[in-house]
Amino acid sequence: MLRHVGAQRSDRIDLELAAILSTVAGALNAVGYQVAGVFSANMTGNVSALADHAAHGDWTGSIAFAGLVVTFVTGAFCAASLIHLGEAQHMRAVHAGVIILEAVLLIALWLWVRASGAPAGSAGLTTALSFLMGMQNATTTVISKARVRTTHVSGTATDFGIEAAALFAGSEARRLARPMLRLHGLTILCFALGGIGGALLYAGIGEWLFALAALALLTAAVPEAVRAMLAD
Repeated sequence: MLRHVGAQRSDRIDLELAAILSTVAGALNAVGYQVAGVFSANMTGNVSALADHAAHGDWTGSIAFAGLVVTFVTGAFCAASLIHLGEAQHMRAVHAGVIILEAVLLIALWLWVRASGAPAGSAGLTTALSFLMGMQNATTTVISKARVRTTHVSGTATDFGIEAAALFAGSEARRLARPMLRLHGLTILCFALGGIGGALLYAGIGEWLFALAALALLTAAVPEAVRAMLAD
């Protein structure tokens, strides 16, 4: 799931990657919206909000949304840089390592919220979540060669529509479209279910949700990292 890259990947491992990480991303995105009214993963919405605030002369709000976009891009940049560095050193565990790093940072966020008593809607919380979502999306995009994107659904929904249209084309187009329809459909479903579960869990257990999400990431990534290191 986090060891094979590009053409080496099977439909099954792409489905596993999409299911687990989309669920986590959906949960964290929902928490960001629930506590602060902003999305930590949806940069389309944040850029639109940035423009809306700027159009009405609210430069403070515009800058705040710009900060979320910059932070998301920075997270993607950091993850991609680590992956390029690891690949240059022929480290097969590098992709899993980035997801483990995401989990460690999520645990650090959980500990910071608990220790500082920071308000749930603080800029620090939403900024950290945007950085983590950028890391995750870059990792899944790179390892799957853009077949799997886990932190937003606009592009995935577009791909779903394109593949659905292919079902009405020739037999070869239908054959190629079916696995992609399963992948994109599962990604959208898990993101939505993660959002529902994240909102409900946050209402019940508060910041412990971050620890639970980190545990899910570690459960997925640590075995993959161990297998990759043993194979090197």
